[in-house]
Amino acid sequence: MADTNKNSSKRLEAVILAAGKGTRMESDLPKVCHPVGDRPMVCAVVDTCLDAGCDRVVVVVGYKQELVREALADYGDKVEFAVQEEQLGTGHAVMSAKEAYAHTDNGNTDIFVLCGDGPLIRTETLNKLLDLHRSTSAAGTLATSRIEDPSGYGRIVRDDSGSFARIVEQKNASEDELKINEVNPSYYCVNASAMFDALDRVQRNELTGEYYITDIFEFMLDDGKRVEVIDAVPPEDILSINTLDHLAQVDAIYRSRQDAHSAQGTQS
Repeated sequence: MADTNKNSSKRLEAVILAAGKGTRMESDLPKVCHPVGDRPMVCAVVDTCLDAGCDRVVVVVGYKQELVREALADYGDKVEFAVQEEQLGTGHAVMSAKEAYAHTDNGNTDIFVLCGDGPLIRTETLNKLLDLHRSTSAAGTLATSRIEDPSGYGRIVRDDSGSFARIVEQKNASEDELKINEVNPSYYCVNASAMFDALDRVQRNELTGEYYITDIFEFMLDDGKRVEVIDAVPPEDILSINTLDHLAQVDAIYRSRQDAHSAQGTQS
């Protein structure tokens, strides 16, 4: 657990986005229920959040939500659920969890916002993210990754001082911005109050009709709040699971890590 969490009076929670179907997975299962390491992949994300010190994990469900609830039943009251009735983007998904924070001291609560289809996530990455977020008193902090081929990912644009300026999606990027290899793998730590305040102002994207969580960071900057960014996500960890081939690739990496961890435990 990160020192900043152990020594902080702030609450630490997580919102995990797990409402989608995964249309390219050739299956009726919700995407996050496909197995990685013999368990639904969302379990690995929940485990990492709990290992990082989260007091509560709110999982946003939608498509065939009963299967996701069943997959996480063994976590008991450590996991709660919020329902996204329509899949209208990541910002809409997080807003679907707002009711879960109606009786929470949001100004004193930090939230990891993560995707349920990223089972290669590491506790140490979340610890680094949280450390920077709290040590700088940021309203929002993003963990990024630098990869050889950034195609398809949102690019992280920094200002002349190296601070976060904005996220630009590939379809909106200029030629210079397309050369940026620092990308957004969707690892966020945000103050709950600042996040919901910004989400209230997010507008539907004209092209897709969706609401994007990434829009909140520019609102935070406009409000004079601090947004930090840290290159902390190993490139291997951001492998996307969009097809069965991707699933097999991630499963092999996950199992090799588990084997290595078991071997270390045996040696010690």
